[in-house]
Amino acid sequence: MQFSEHWLRTMVDPKMTSDELAHLLTMSGLEVEEVEAVAPPFSNVVVAEVLDVVRHPNADRLNVCTVDAGTGTLLKIVCGAPNVRAGMKAICAMAGAVLPPGADGKPFVIKVGELRGVESQGMMCSAKELKISEESNGLMELPPTAPVGQNIRDYLALNDLKFTIKLTPNKADCLSVLGVAREVSALTGTPLTLPQTRQVAVGGSEVLPVTISAPDLCGRFSGRVIRGLNARAATPQWMCQRLERSGQRPVSALVDISNYVMLELGRPSHVFDLDKIHGSLDIRWGRKGETLKLLNGTTIEVDEWMGVIADEQQIESLAGIMGGDATAVTLDTTNIYLEAAFWWPGAIQGRARRLNFSTDAAHRFERGVDYATTVEHIERITALIVEICGTPETTVGPVDDQVVNLPQRAPVQMRTARAQKVIGVPITDAMVADIFTRLGLEFTERDGVFSVTSPSFRFDIEIEEDLIEEVARVYGFENIPALPPVAASQMLATPENTRSLFAVRHQLADLGYQEVVNMSFVEAAWEADFAGNCEPIKLHNPIASQMSVMRSTLIGSLVANVRYNLNRKAGRVRVFEVGAIFRRNPAAVDGPLAVAGFDQPKRVAAIAYGPALDEQWSVPARAVDYFDVKADVEAMFAPRQLRFVKTVHPGLHPGRSAAIMLDGAEIGFLGELHPKWLQKYDLPQAPVVFEVDAVALQQRVVPQYNEISKFPGATRDLALVVAHSVTAQDLLDAFNAELQINPAGKIVQAIVLFDEYRGKGLETDEKSLAFRFSLQDTQTTLQDDVVDAVMTAVAAAATGKHGAKLRS
Repeated sequence: MQFSEHWLRTMVDPKMTSDELAHLLTMSGLEVEEVEAVAPPFSNVVVAEVLDVVRHPNADRLNVCTVDAGTGTLLKIVCGAPNVRAGMKAICAMAGAVLPPGADGKPFVIKVGELRGVESQGMMCSAKELKISEESNGLMELPPTAPVGQNIRDYLALNDLKFTIKLTPNKADCLSVLGVAREVSALTGTPLTLPQTRQVAVGGSEVLPVTISAPDLCGRFSGRVIRGLNARAATPQWMCQRLERSGQRPVSALVDISNYVMLELGRPSHVFDLDKIHGSLDIRWGRKGETLKLLNGTTIEVDEWMGVIADEQQIESLAGIMGGDATAVTLDTTNIYLEAAFWWPGAIQGRARRLNFSTDAAHRFERGVDYATTVEHIERITALIVEICGTPETTVGPVDDQVVNLPQRAPVQMRTARAQKVIGVPITDAMVADIFTRLGLEFTERDGVFSVTSPSFRFDIEIEEDLIEEVARVYGFENIPALPPVAASQMLATPENTRSLFAVRHQLADLGYQEVVNMSFVEAAWEADFAGNCEPIKLHNPIASQMSVMRSTLIGSLVANVRYNLNRKAGRVRVFEVGAIFRRNPAAVDGPLAVAGFDQPKRVAAIAYGPALDEQWSVPARAVDYFDVKADVEAMFAPRQLRFVKTVHPGLHPGRSAAIMLDGAEIGFLGELHPKWLQKYDLPQAPVVFEVDAVALQQRVVPQYNEISKFPGATRDLALVVAHSVTAQDLLDAFNAELQINPAGKIVQAIVLFDEYRGKGLETDEKSLAFRFSLQDTQTTLQDDVVDAVMTAVAAAATGKHGAKLRS
């Protein structure tokens, strides 16, 4: 929000400097980002009148001007401006004037000198030469009423400052000069002077029929017909000046007046060319298949989510966002329809962003615009239009005001004791009452409890904390002492069987991974590719068009991290993320950290790409593979035992992926990225990824004491020939099942797969898997017959369940 300080001071003029005013606004929550002078310093530049212009005797493109600069002596000035003429008022820099620095960075001093043999006693200036505008079409022509000899800084108010404030989304009431003035008045106690509106006499009875078919879109619609205008009338200099200093480019009188009132009062309005409207207007929701060409030249498709203003033949405007090209006013417009409406914020939010543009109107309406003053603002705009564009034939119709559905403001209660506790200062009832009165908040008070009804221009007061914030703002954040918090220090017991996510992060970092933090909003294509999710949770108001859905897996973001690093010549990437994913669940209910209809479980995911190890002389280079990352996953869960079961996952290689099982439940997945995604996402080799449930990873086994055996152990190798379809995990499951029921099974301490063989000596559909069994007893020395019995039993179990045979 940008505005002129002089404009603000016409409504409220506190006795403070510009710096003090900027500090006041910032400390009240309206952060002043920049205070900029509207013109750089220069001196001895005045309003002058050109009395005579003759051709330069020695130059075709120069003229010799006789100029009255109000000094009592006429000046002879050589000028090359193409628009100089006798009788015009312009800007003159007299001898001794110091102009803003040029390209060399040095101030430009005006001296009496000769140009092509003719003495020049000054310089006629353009706006660009004084750096008050970028336009340089010759001299800056001033109105005929400009007083000759007056300092141009005073005449054009060039000592003004432009304030740029950064507003939080809840402060929509300050998206106007009036809104900021209300704040300054409340903060300083300075009286507020409202813009004066001259009531224009109604000269006709014409009313354009309007129907509000969608009360959930438009709660109030006010409009009037005005005929016989001169749209070619020039926008007054004072209005152009205020528009430019608020970041608006003057266009034409009708458009400028609408923009001016929006900046002045915060009320976006629209001016239709009445002669281009076909019959009556209907405010309704759009229909799929309808199109509209907007004022910016873009043709869009609307649907049931878009609000529109339509006539009997076509759509004429996108409700609360932008008008249509078909009914745009031009310099030939003579008859207009002027409208001011209250659009429900929820009916405007996200629509402009979905269309990949933003407008000043949408920015205001989606935050909430005063619904009680549409008629007053229509009158303000009408008065300006008649004053600037009016003709003897101008007739003004009555205001047609339709009210169908306005917000019902329920009182919000605030306890003084609660405000005192939150703010940390001794707030009294009298102080609160004074603050609410200054802010224009209607209230009743009883026993230290204030019941406040917010005004129609405030959409940010809904709960007690909102009122406490208002009290703190006006009291002054700088007046709140900076005291350390006082609280009871209590040591909280941490469950031994649960570790924090910080511990998980540290362990992953120890394994060589670096943490990344990605957005929860992702591309829809990622969801389809990496999760097989063709109906993701869509955002109504995405921060960017490509980040339009909520993620149901962390893999897409990690792949993007790998690509980002590869594009910057990083050949080895190890990254992980701990974050929430989002899934639909009709059974989910609202809670402190939950939203009805959606689950938001935490997941831990990591991706490994490139060489398995950093380049070194002692180990041959090889690419990271499934088993490297599987070892990392097992280390994360150790000493708990995981099972890896072959699975099919849309994002992973069909033969190199597995579901991760813990205690019989699936907690995640692991595998190489699918080959088709390597090609699509331009990855030279396959990264390996895993994603597991964070809660499962946080659980750990509480350490228990086990007796250390004093007796020597033994090892036995068992090589079994099985079909290709039998996995190592299948055999391990068979071994463990047998050991659970075998009385001597407790002597087996560990089983490790150490070899796999396929080839000569085996059938084409066979493979050999070799396991090493570590055996030890805590009570006695192992006997060969006991060991042999156990090995025979586990071999028999494998043979019985999977057709395994001993390899000879």
